[in-house]
Amino acid sequence: MSDVEEANVLGTLNSEEFRDTAPAEVVATLLDLGRYLCSERTMYRILERCGQNTIRWQAAPRLYTAPELLATRPNQVWSWDITKLKGPRKWTYYYLYVILDIFSRYVVAWMIADRERAELAKMLIAEACLEQDIQPDGLTVHADNGPAMTAQPVAQLMANLGVTKSHTRPYCSNDNPFSESAFKTLKYRPGFPERFESALEARAFCRDFIGWYNNEHRHSGIAMLTPAMVHYQRHEAVLQQRADVLVQAFQEHPERFVRGVPRVKAVPNEVWINKPPSHLPIVVAKPEDILSHSY
Repeated sequence: MSDVEEANVLGTLNSEEFRDTAPAEVVATLLDLGRYLCSERTMYRILERCGQNTIRWQAAPRLYTAPELLATRPNQVWSWDITKLKGPRKWTYYYLYVILDIFSRYVVAWMIADRERAELAKMLIAEACLEQDIQPDGLTVHADNGPAMTAQPVAQLMANLGVTKSHTRPYCSNDNPFSESAFKTLKYRPGFPERFESALEARAFCRDFIGWYNNEHRHSGIAMLTPAMVHYQRHEAVLQQRADVLVQAFQEHPERFVRGVPRVKAVPNEVWINKPPSHLPIVVAKPEDILSHSY
């Protein structure tokens, strides 16, 4: 090809119409217009000689910051999510909405619906805030990036209530561990059916499960207390009773406790979603733990 022809090809590739288009598409588009400049391979050769044989267009990568949320008391950070429950036939589902407090693990609100809808989520969050007497600027609600979670009606409701909203990073389930853990407990619960025959059956099962989860389930993350004990500040009395029982047991049979009176595990002072590195404990090695090597 002559210099003029190559300049014409390069000008076409860099034109407003084709500057974001691959050579294969340029050739096809020009053919549809009744024009032929050169082959796709020749276009690549020309671009190579001109130093343009790179990715011709690519959106700048979007950087997502991990949400870092801290709760030191109940009703400070809530996590909510929706999970599918299989219906009576293939490809039919019921949707379980659950809002729980990450400090106490208490389920503050839940519902069964036939679909994911922003209006239902909005209603559930509003009812939970009213029942828990949430004050403006005192609560953060964390969720994933599902349509119901990011919908404008839900965002507007939170703004009106003075609630801060938080979302997980795309394709990162670790950002919402508390809801995921609760759903796993539900689906591994004895008696959880393969399918629910009706919404009434799903609702009845979940009602029993939530009652058990809040009031009977001893959660390992909160010193084997029930979520209701921690959420409604009854755990101190329970822990004191445990300590008294252990002291009495020690006094009756001290020979059974080689390390002295057993300590009662306490409720964590803080609960994090994505604890930042600056808050991680620093482990300092003792001199005797360091091995010396001779060379």
